[in-house]
Amino acid sequence: MLLDFSNLAPVEAYRWLSSTITPRPIAWVSTCSTAGVSNLAPFSFFQVISSNPPTLLINVGLKDGLPKDTARNAHETGELVVQLVSAEQAEAMNASAAALPHGISEFEHCGIASESASLVKVQRVAGAPVAFECRVAQILPYPSESPNCQLIFAEVLLAHIDDRVLDERGRIDSARLDLVGRLGGAAYSYTRERFEMQRP
Repeated sequence: MLLDFSNLAPVEAYRWLSSTITPRPIAWVSTCSTAGVSNLAPFSFFQVISSNPPTLLINVGLKDGLPKDTARNAHETGELVVQLVSAEQAEAMNASAAALPHGISEFEHCGIASESASLVKVQRVAGAPVAFECRVAQILPYPSESPNCQLIFAEVLLAHIDDRVLDERGRIDSARLDLVGRLGGAAYSYTRERFEMQRP
């Protein structure tokens, strides 16, 4: 099968990409508006792109041609927290994906517990196995000629790592981390099953 992306409608291109490039990590992003309203939303077009400086990239699509609350808040305040999603919090993460009116906090609407961050003025998800406090390094509309999303480059300032996901050496134990990943459609995966290979 050959798939010519130049002949695909955007929704079809999305379906093919999101169902083949899997599993994808999920960024559970919290931000705060200038009015003080906390926002929380998941994004699976997400990845670490640099370790020096430590930088994450989150793709936030436009909604009806306008920035979503996540991108708007990040642009206006320059701050965000990126949580990783454990299997235990998968249902809460999914609930926070609901389209709510502007000015309504997903934390409150979904009953998701939060706590203050240390370096940024953004609430973080209580109990998240890992939470990265970040400042915005750059936000790029993409593609530049006719944007349909915003790419948020987020520099990591501080990480909160639950001691329960560490092994005896103080390193991450992927089994204890127990994250979920996004597959195509409504499907998700766990990081529980794994294997090891030594690089040559």
